[in-house]
Amino acid sequence: MNWKTITSAIVLCSVAGTAGAVGNLADVTVYDRAQGRTLPVYQHQGRHYVVGKPGNEYQIRVRNRSGADILTVMSVDGVNVVSGETADWSQTGYVLGRYQGFDVKGWRKSMERTAAFFFTEHENSYAARTGRPDHVGVIGVAMYRKKSEPEAFIQRERLSDARREAAGAGVGSEGNAPRASAADSVAGPRPAPAPQAAEKSTALGTGHGRSEASRVTYTSFERATALPEEVIAIHYDTHKNLVAMGVIRAPQIARPMPFPGQFVPDPR
Repeated sequence: MNWKTITSAIVLCSVAGTAGAVGNLADVTVYDRAQGRTLPVYQHQGRHYVVGKPGNEYQIRVRNRSGADILTVMSVDGVNVVSGETADWSQTGYVLGRYQGFDVKGWRKSMERTAAFFFTEHENSYAARTGRPDHVGVIGVAMYRKKSEPEAFIQRERLSDARREAAGAGVGSEGNAPRASAADSVAGPRPAPAPQAAEKSTALGTGHGRSEASRVTYTSFERATALPEEVIAIHYDTHKNLVAMGVIRAPQIARPMPFPGQFVPDPR
């Protein structure tokens, strides 16, 4: 089955360092456009987190690490960034050529423009304002490899009588070879939805920002598997909330002592 997908028209010469990158099939990073830097990734209890600063625009950078085309179905706050639908990994996404990188700067409004991503209060997020507040605070990328074309071979030598008899009986013939289903190629089952944390008044979401030029074109892409080969989730919140959750260790506060020694030492 073919899905209508979008291929990026921009090929990046390089992508900022992968110190904050997540993924195997592709590197996924979150780049703060106001600060001009890739946000560092914190790992906590099997999840990945970045710190978002309210008001700052950001973009999702994806770099294909494989030698073949891949499809990246992307979501922000549980919403497909291309179609605006409640996200499902069977939907449309961006197709990246081998070793190609692309910056996804916002919600896709047309083939020519996007509305910028920016960190904002939960209630001001695009997802909450469109009646879908339950999954605010996470970026998702589901990745598929492209289905390869089947190869045909021509037999060079003539069959001997014994081999012709065996072939007629179906021994070792292609028609009797077992076929693996698409699901058999997936490394594991679909992960269960993550438990929802209690909503905090200062929790972050992603807003629907200014209009920007971003040109893409349509292409076709047949997925090699029914389920994605890799699914990446990067959660985000304010620094204060991530400290409270234990994701980031709070800095130790110095507590000076009035009588730390016995006598007056010589200065250095």
